[in-house]
Amino acid sequence: MRKILIIGAGRSSSSLIKYLLDKSSTENLHITIGDVSVENAQSKINNHSNASAIQLDVFNADQRVEAIKNADIVISMLPARFHIEVAKDCVTYNKHMVTASYVSKEMQELDEAVKEKGLVFMNEIGLDPGIDHMSAMQIIDRIHDHGAKMLLFESFCGGLVAPESDTNLWNYKFTWNPRNVVLAGQGGAAMFIQEDTYKYIPYHKLFRRTEFLDIDGHGKFEAYANRDSLKYRSVYNLDDVPTMYRGTIRKVGFSRAWNVFVQLGMTDDSYTIEDSENMSYRDFTNLFLAYSPTDSVELKFRSYLKIDQDDIMWDKFLELDIFNPNKKVGLKNATPAQILQKILSERWTLEQEDKDMIVMHHKFGYQYKEEKRQIESSMVIKGDDQTYTAMAKTVGLPVAMAALRILNGEIKTPGVQLPIKKEVYEPILKELEEYGITFVEKKVPYLGYNPDSLRG
Repeated sequence: MRKILIIGAGRSSSSLIKYLLDKSSTENLHITIGDVSVENAQSKINNHSNASAIQLDVFNADQRVEAIKNADIVISMLPARFHIEVAKDCVTYNKHMVTASYVSKEMQELDEAVKEKGLVFMNEIGLDPGIDHMSAMQIIDRIHDHGAKMLLFESFCGGLVAPESDTNLWNYKFTWNPRNVVLAGQGGAAMFIQEDTYKYIPYHKLFRRTEFLDIDGHGKFEAYANRDSLKYRSVYNLDDVPTMYRGTIRKVGFSRAWNVFVQLGMTDDSYTIEDSENMSYRDFTNLFLAYSPTDSVELKFRSYLKIDQDDIMWDKFLELDIFNPNKKVGLKNATPAQILQKILSERWTLEQEDKDMIVMHHKFGYQYKEEKRQIESSMVIKGDDQTYTAMAKTVGLPVAMAALRILNGEIKTPGVQLPIKKEVYEPILKELEEYGITFVEKKVPYLGYNPDSLRG
């Protein structure tokens, strides 16, 4: 049997594993799931005859090498910073590799060695990055094939809670790694280009420079700038495009409220707080406010942040219970970001019956002969349940489909790469439609720069 090794059995791996198990008999596959918790790995395979679970600590070189040597292809579902050790072993032992993560500098440096060995290292083949690349390139290539010139490309994606499960004032629950949500936007200014003008948004301004989106049948959303949009100009063959922007989607009002945490310093992960385990939620909130012998924490909070008592913003913070003097943080030597994550997790964790939702939206502006045109393309996917979430489906299925196609020799181009070639995106997007992952495309009047946008 042909052997596939999956390293990491977290929440995003459920649909990936199910897809490969469903194909295992017809494709002659044996799936090995390696996880630091063998029980977690076993729970994902449900005693399937074509699968096995092993304990695999990625930092245990002997365990890692033995598992990789026994595989024909390796799928790493680990956090991005842990891929590189797996990747080096895959080069050494001549194994193809697939990840859903952004290509790191260290991964890119393996490109020459990967090509020399004729290996495929497919990265950024999840949701965002992943489905965003493939769905964008499909339309960009089509526009270029017709001899048109691209004027604008904007891409937005967000992991949200489905409307029927939206039960808090923030209109948000954690549908993926909470830590990544708390730290979103840190690590450098967001960069993009707008009407041939380069724009840079520092972290402390990020959540007040949003763009509004209307998606047919699903209402109004907002988006804040996502990392470095400029690096994808060359990737997408859009070196001369006047406008390019990538953003993260939230429901309207989220960013304005989240900005309060940013301005206070609650999302800082660079230092630890003394005696944090014995601190109350109220104490934690008061840490970031000026001293006053007379004013309450609530009054100082509203005054400093200029929030009126009848503002829905105020109700959002009351809902989080951040002024409670009786609840203890309970985390030793914690950073502000870690404490904030704990507080939010109590209110934003999906309940057993809750469903998540993925929203992706692209805008393509182009000139064909003398006419300026625009296409909008949207995808909205709801999860089935807490196991087969929309996030798990949209991250895991493209990974699984790419891995099987590499194994079958259908994806052949060697090297460290993204799914931007037709040999990759065309068959995978077509197969994703069979799983309900589809885009609705429409032509709209060319809008160019949106004057109602706040990003400026």
